[in-house]
Parts: sequence; C-alpha cells; structure tokens
Amino acid sequence: MSAPVPHWTYRQLTGFLRAQGCGKRREAAGSHEIWWDPQKRLYTTVPRHAGIIDTGTLRKILRDLDIPIERTRHQR
Repeated sequence: MSAPVPHWTYRQLTGFLRAQGCGKRREAAGSHEIWWDPQKRLYTTVPRHAGIIDTGTLRKILRDLDIPIERTRHQR
C-alpha cells in the first residue's frame, strides 16, 4: 500500500516543491503554472486556485517531477 496523499493547498504544495529544489518556470493557460526541477530537467503543471489540490492532481505532479509520495510525510 502506498503512502497517503496529503491534502495541500497551492501554497503548501509550492512551498514543498521549492524545498525539493523546484521552481516556477512560467505562467500557463488559465490559472496554471509550469514548474520544473532543474537538476532532473523535469516539468509539470500546477493549478493555482483556492482550496485543496485534488489528490489525483497532486499524485501526477509528484510523478511528473519524480518525487516519491513518501517524501511528503515530513512536510505536513
């Protein structure tokens, strides 16, 4: 069984991504941003809206950036 997915807001998610060495690359369509990990040269799209990020979306973001879900346990 995999680790539980945290219930994060945009601010919590982007703080976590910054702590992992990622940064915002540019604005994207609608209320989305392109984030990337310069070390791994991987990109993902992050929605910028109020409320909790959908767990499926959060899993995809972490998968796109090759960040294990277990790493989120220390950031709750």
